[in-house]
Amino acid sequence: MKTLDTLFPRIFGTDVKSVGTSVQATTRKSRAVTTAMKSAWWAHPVEVGHGTHVGLRRSHNADAYGKDAELGLWLVTDGVGGHEQGDVASALARDTVLREVRAGTRLISAIEKANEDIIRYSTRNRTALAMSTTIVAMRLLRDSAFEVAWVGDSRAYLWHHASLKQLSKDHSYVQELIDTGVITHEQARCHHHQNIITQALGAMDRSSLRVDAVIGELQPGDQILLCSDGLTRDVDDATIAATLSRHELSAQETVDQLLLAALEAGGSDNVTAVVVRRR
Repeated sequence: MKTLDTLFPRIFGTDVKSVGTSVQATTRKSRAVTTAMKSAWWAHPVEVGHGTHVGLRRSHNADAYGKDAELGLWLVTDGVGGHEQGDVASALARDTVLREVRAGTRLISAIEKANEDIIRYSTRNRTALAMSTTIVAMRLLRDSAFEVAWVGDSRAYLWHHASLKQLSKDHSYVQELIDTGVITHEQARCHHHQNIITQALGAMDRSSLRVDAVIGELQPGDQILLCSDGLTRDVDDATIAATLSRHELSAQETVDQLLLAALEAGGSDNVTAVVVRRR
């Protein structure tokens, strides 16, 4: 089996400890995480893999991901706005959502709070006025339920009974063209405006921000994939489905193979993925 270590050694796990006038990030190899949660609200073991890579055409990684296994919370953010601005926006969103959910805030409200924090930071730091970020997050709920919430074009997929379903719906210009019948899904993959998003944290005031969410059931063998558009631009759904179908792979190996597929397809952007698998 091909591995990222042998083919593409530049794999980064962005772990931003704090956000201020500067961001200190460490790079580390992504590692497998197996979590058996037996709390009163979630009694089913899950296996989690996660990773991020700068890609082959970027000099820095503005993606980030966050995790809190005890809360059953995972998320991916994709910063927009240049080198420092994108990095800071994605880290701010991640840190705010983790902090707020730990304090008991609902997931959607935590994402709305992240939007406010990014706008506040931008106001105080004039050099960061252009920064924003997408987000996709999932939270395990009681029994077998889960919630997924998102802003922008970072995506969530559900692998269930050998079938791949996109849970999220992109907040993007090309998605609007698809919805109105102007273009097809296939045409959207190569559309020259595919990078235009219509919603982003830090770019919208509270009245204009739209946080969409879905609730579902995570059954034995199901997997949820959270990813930035660096994966979905370079890797089609059929390849994603084929990778998730490989039951011999651990959750971490599945993530590694998804990142590898994006890099082999050109690595046009930062790419981040999190896979949550119910055993």
